[in-house]
Amino acid sequence: MLHYGVTMQSKQARLYQSNRIFNNVNKHRIALDMLERYTGGSVKTFRKQVILTNFDYYIERFKMFPDAVATKGSAMSCAHSASKDVSIINFSIGSPNAALIIELVSVIEPKAVLLLGMCGGLHRSLKVGDFVLPMAAIRDDGASQHFMPKQVPALPTFKVQKFVSQIVAEKGYDYRTGVIHTTDYRFWEFNDRFKEDLYEERAIAIEMECATLFIAGFASKVPIGALLLVSDLPLKREGIKTKRSASRVFRKYTDRHLDIGIKSMSEIAERGEHIRHYKW
Repeated sequence: MLHYGVTMQSKQARLYQSNRIFNNVNKHRIALDMLERYTGGSVKTFRKQVILTNFDYYIERFKMFPDAVATKGSAMSCAHSASKDVSIINFSIGSPNAALIIELVSVIEPKAVLLLGMCGGLHRSLKVGDFVLPMAAIRDDGASQHFMPKQVPALPTFKVQKFVSQIVAEKGYDYRTGVIHTTDYRFWEFNDRFKEDLYEERAIAIEMECATLFIAGFASKVPIGALLLVSDLPLKREGIKTKRSASRVFRKYTDRHLDIGIKSMSEIAERGEHIRHYKW
């Protein structure tokens, strides 16, 4: 039985390994083509520091840089700035899209990737506009299972988070750290059992991409971090984010969120440090 278990584990390990983009020439070739088709631009225009977002509003604000070059493809929009040495991609929302964008971006071998996402604040001390720097994410998503076994924790790249935390502090803002819950279940707010489980696990925020990004990034050798903006407080009286409240959050907080992300990625480019701690 022990031999059988070891054999099965080895088969599973080989399967994960063979599926990884850097070990599959055909997959790598298609991903290059798909990145250009989905974003509408050439792979050559991408910088080695990449910001990910879920909203075109962030792309519009980024395009205010004089040298920004923006493109829109069949599924995503993006912009690039040579002066900042940063690219930004709106990959849309959700776990499947998060897994997809990591595999596509991996073909340009980025030095660092940062999600500027939004989250629902769960802890009673959080308020709209607060920053959350995730230290780990609970894998309540469907896509990450295709990259790593379920027992592997979803962790960001430490050095990316370190850079971001330093920039946040330098700019005089506060932030919270902790575990966040990533789910692919959108209307969880109406499920009392789900909410009871959230209380039990002590997650400080909830969103839909981080665990997938962290796991897919780890599997694809993409250094990945995240800085989340609390956009709503779904467990409090303020309730779920609406079109009106989202518009208010964009107007009030997007510029500082984006500014921190660009500054973090630009400094990583300037310092020339290795972001990944080891090779495997």
